[in-house]
Formats: sequence, structure tokens, C-alpha cells
Amino acid sequence: MKTSKKLLAGAVAATVMSVGAIAPAAQAEVSGSMGIGNIYLWRGIDLSAGDGTPSVNGSLDFSEGGFYAGIWSGSGDNTLGTEYDLYLGYGGEAGDFTYDLSLWSYQYPTAIDKDTGVDISNDIGDLMEAVISLGYGPVAVTYYHGLQDLDEYYYLTVGASFDAFSITYGKHKDSMSHIDFGYSITDSLAITLSQVVDDDDGAFDDDTNVAVSYSITIE
Repeated sequence: MKTSKKLLAGAVAATVMSVGAIAPAAQAEVSGSMGIGNIYLWRGIDLSAGDGTPSVNGSLDFSEGGFYAGIWSGSGDNTLGTEYDLYLGYGGEAGDFTYDLSLWSYQYPTAIDKDTGVDISNDIGDLMEAVISLGYGPVAVTYYHGLQDLDEYYYLTVGASFDAFSITYGKHKDSMSHIDFGYSITDSLAITLSQVVDDDDGAFDDDTNVAVSYSITIE
């Protein structure tokens, strides 16, 4: 699942809309992105299963006046395989406050149960999340709530960005939590250090994950 991203990321940035003034009608914008990373780091978890499988991803986005919609696709998940996400939302700002509301649907068209060989691919709408993000200055809180087949899951992040540096604390419903430290070397090249800090079930590796990603925006 795509992390919001500058995860959080969590989500594609919305077009900013001024509050308190009547603005001219916004022009629709279409943009895209392409990226590659050494691993698929998702909410503190290495979905590459520790075998060094790189992640390749891309997106196509439409935005107008604060509303946005798009599709994101990526590889590198060694459990569920190829992924594509559909999303739509609305975001804006009022002074130093920012807000974003979005709906996400996650699909895995090539998913196969590795033990049984059975096709476990899902339909659009089976795995969905509603996401709300509120920010003030450099600090943002983002809450992800599962819908449909994910209705018993939630995830919460609290993060802050200072110039090229960022720090994010993330907590899953199952009590697993992690801290990510990010640094943007350039506008395209970034590195993230992710460390599990609480895992009651002992289900996750406590080694520090190091994710290096390179991405470009196409407008």
C-alpha cells in the first residue's frame, strides 16, 4: 500500500486552495511520477521480505481546485506481488493549518497464496481506507481507517518536517509501532531510516531498515 508518502507520508499532495477569498476558477492539472527504491518500505515494514528486491513505482494524477484523483502502481511486495492503488480526495490550507481527506482502494492483481498456489487477487473496493490528515506548521497527524475487508484495521502517524529532515512516528492497530527518520539529499533523492520500537507479538524484525529512493515528477 502506498504510504502517504512523505508518509505520510500519506498521500498525494493536494492543490492548495486559499481560504477567505474568492479565487479565479482553477485550471485542471495532470501530472505523473516515476520512482525506484532499494526496498518497499511500508509503514515501518520491509515488504521486500528482506531479500533486497527493489521497488519500482509510478503514478498519474489529476487535480483541480483542491480536488484530486489518481492511480499509483508499484512492485517489490514479495507477499502480494504487483500493486495498484486508486485514490481521490480534497485538501487545502487556512493560514498555517492544512487538511486533507481522501479515499484509497488497493488492488493486487497477481496475488497468489504461496502455500496453496491459489489466486487471492482482489476486486476494486475490497481493500479500502479513509484517510484524514491535519497539520499545523511543520507538524502533521494522519489517521488511516480501514473499510470493507480492512474494517478492523487502523494506522496513525505523527510527523514533522524541518527543511530536508523529517521524523515520523507510526502506530498500527496491533500495537506494532515504528519511528522513521528521513533526509532529502536532493529534490529527487531521499533516504529513510526506519526502526520498530514496539512489537508485542514479536512478528517483525527489529533491525533498522534503510530505504533509499529516487523519484521524478512529470508535468
